[in-house]
Amino acid sequence: MASSSMSSRGSGSWTAQQNKAFEKALAVYDKDTPERWANVAKAVGGKTAEEVKRHYEILVEDVKYIESGQVPFPNYRTTGGSTRGNLDDQQKRMKNMKLH
Repeated sequence: MASSSMSSRGSGSWTAQQNKAFEKALAVYDKDTPERWANVAKAVGGKTAEEVKRHYEILVEDVKYIESGQVPFPNYRTTGGSTRGNLDDQQKRMKNMKLH
């Protein structure tokens, strides 16, 4: 989800592999790491420090929209009938998700 909105807002094209490397690098290089964005860019490959910093800023914006309820949860169909339990679990996970 976040990657499609990021590319539509001019953050450039990110592959699935780059996004995964980005996520892993954020776990390694936290906000107190010197040269954080240069280290994240090196881990991602093919991106500058400015590009990964902007990618992060857009991700934070996306999460804020989701947490504020401005992005509805998708109505997934399951083979078991009701999706209500699945949505409750998803909402709980999203509420507990923190990026900083």
